[in-house]
Amino acid sequence: MSNHPPSALDDEVLSPERIADPHSYFSVLRTHDPVHWNEKYRAWFIHRYDDVLDSLRDPRFSSERIGPAYDRLTDEQKAQRQPTYDILMDWLVFRDPPDHTRLRRLVSRAFTPRAVEAWRDRIVGVVDELIDGLSSREHFDLIEDFAYPIPAVVIAEMMGVPAADRDRFKDWSDDVMILVFGARGVGDRRARAQQGLIELAAYLGELVAHYRQHPDDNIISNLVEASEGDDSLEDPEIVANCVLFLFGGHETTTNLIGNGMRVLLQHPDELERLRGDPALMKSAVEEILRFDGPSKMEVRTLADEVEMEGKTLPAGDMVYLVQHAANRDPEAFEQPDRFDVTRDPNNHIGFGFGLHFCLGASVARLEGTIALEALVRRLPNLEMGPDPEVWVPTMLSRGLEHLPVSLR
Repeated sequence: MSNHPPSALDDEVLSPERIADPHSYFSVLRTHDPVHWNEKYRAWFIHRYDDVLDSLRDPRFSSERIGPAYDRLTDEQKAQRQPTYDILMDWLVFRDPPDHTRLRRLVSRAFTPRAVEAWRDRIVGVVDELIDGLSSREHFDLIEDFAYPIPAVVIAEMMGVPAADRDRFKDWSDDVMILVFGARGVGDRRARAQQGLIELAAYLGELVAHYRQHPDDNIISNLVEASEGDDSLEDPEIVANCVLFLFGGHETTTNLIGNGMRVLLQHPDELERLRGDPALMKSAVEEILRFDGPSKMEVRTLADEVEMEGKTLPAGDMVYLVQHAANRDPEAFEQPDRFDVTRDPNNHIGFGFGLHFCLGASVARLEGTIALEALVRRLPNLEMGPDPEVWVPTMLSRGLEHLPVSLR
């Protein structure tokens, strides 16, 4: 590196400019300091495709960060946040083998290709119903009025939540978002959100008990019935991972649809290619996941010392694996800053890789593909609206809070 590194080599990951456009910042770091120690966050940020891929394969990059995070809290904080941590501790994304292996083997029974495909018609129905309500409006918010409600309805139905409880379930879902992404603004939001999480866990516990007695065709019944030999999931594990599915399914799908439509509207030539050949939608979704996907980075804790790019990363340090930087690496992708709905091959890591590859990726792909295909086909006069877009200012995910659009 030169003695005068680019000014972008500071540690302000969440400045408004970098929330709006993280790619320019990540590009500079990927080129000039690919394994970067960020003093502000006291963590390593890894930016090159091969390094991120190697890290996702390497067991020294541990996912068990909830226990250590809990241990760092004061006694008062521990007492306050115990209910949240009790649930997060059982999330399979925060476990390493052998616990992760066992949980994933049992939980994945709910996400077989056949089980996911069975939901296609219902997703189509939800999407068409929403577009019916939007097609006569001159302006609307693509997130609030379309991308957000789709997974809210679908994940509730997939879990077996009765229709009468959907609104409560949606409120609890918002509470989970606050806890996972941090409470901004109002001081008591974390406490209120945790109370919502406690209520959600109690409600899911009742659903688990119900479906143990009255099995049905839904995720909770599948998890109740999942077994291998003498092993099966305990009720707290089912409840905790249903909270994970609620959060993950909601967040990922909303952002995939919102980011995807925004990218298509910003690339009218590619949008026209898609209109001319709807069969390209499958590869277009993969390109959206690469170009501006819903997952910005993944977090790991080093279980052992690691040497990378000439640097020593000590055991115990936190590491951010920057998928957005890796997915724009010119060493891995030809013309990486070009959006191309026909890109092939496209070995992006938008859903992670290896042991922790996103369990709900098939659901997100299905919902995203159906939603984007319907928008492109049914609203050919859709364009960006007059008001500015608003991004959610978070580290790990990439998503819009508001995307105003208009119908010409």
